[in-house]
Amino acid sequence: MSFKRFDAEDLVVSAEPVSIPVWSTGDPTLETFFTSSTQESRESGKFYLDVYQTGSTLTDAAVQFSIAYGDADGLGSSRYNAAVVGKSPSSTIYGQYRTLVLGDEESTFNFGGVVSDYFYAITLDRDRFKESILPGSFNLQLKNSSNASIYLTDNSLDIASISYNDAGRVFQIVSGSNGSAYSGTGYSSASGSYGYFLPDVGIILLNGEALDESVANGGIALATTRTNAAGANPAKLFRMIERAANFQLNNKETISSQFAFVRVRNSEFNYSTNPSYITGSGDLRITDMVNAPQTYITTVGMYNDNNELLAVAKLSRPLLKDFTKEALIRIKLDF
Repeated sequence: MSFKRFDAEDLVVSAEPVSIPVWSTGDPTLETFFTSSTQESRESGKFYLDVYQTGSTLTDAAVQFSIAYGDADGLGSSRYNAAVVGKSPSSTIYGQYRTLVLGDEESTFNFGGVVSDYFYAITLDRDRFKESILPGSFNLQLKNSSNASIYLTDNSLDIASISYNDAGRVFQIVSGSNGSAYSGTGYSSASGSYGYFLPDVGIILLNGEALDESVANGGIALATTRTNAAGANPAKLFRMIERAANFQLNNKETISSQFAFVRVRNSEFNYSTNPSYITGSGDLRITDMVNAPQTYITTVGMYNDNNELLAVAKLSRPLLKDFTKEALIRIKLDF
């Protein structure tokens, strides 16, 4: 067996970004949305819903994203204890996302310069994306019962520098498409941006106040319930998503690859180490190869310093090798 040590310049590492749709359908746009009627009828369905790509009860039904409603004052859901003001599932959800996104228990959500006390959280199922969500690929249409629509996207193409918080990169959600506002800032006329797009954690926070504005003011008239009773607010947003049937997202993954270049010079690997290549006395079995030996390269084995085989690379077809030929074989290792 013949060995050849790699030189430093024979090994190269590269990183290549790859983007594919997040939805389990394999399509860039999710057009069908289903929830569990059982979940909607439960108390938890009044403030949290899982959304599926199909209504089938078979195993092909998979959670695509979840919708939750968070409220700083605990409104929109029933209190844990009627005597304790402001403590309810919606206030717990608000606190969970505040800790995750803002990093403390005192900050408030500032959507494009305007503080809002309530929001809708669209959280992608972790199986739907790998490394992060691709900025600029977020497009969400909402349509109310009067068929008035609003198109939402992130503002990744409109900004000169990226902002960060405890959840990683943060972009404002604006009225527009493919990462750019239709005009101006793309904000609601009175309530700031339409929320946060957080690609590193797969979360979309929608500013409830901006969505609740009338269509004339740039909103969608979502009509959030902000009382001490269960308001089924996630279901209201779900119906608007379902009517529009237009939700686009791609994930982004950086695939690291190591390239190894095997350089076979004209004087190397012209003789086989196969025992059948020689006679019992040590002579070449085929005498014509005494002065013109040739072999066929089919496999490259990669060994460590202890001559232990670590990886095997197969050529697509045998490569003829003799003293008149040199070869450069590139091996790609993805990880």
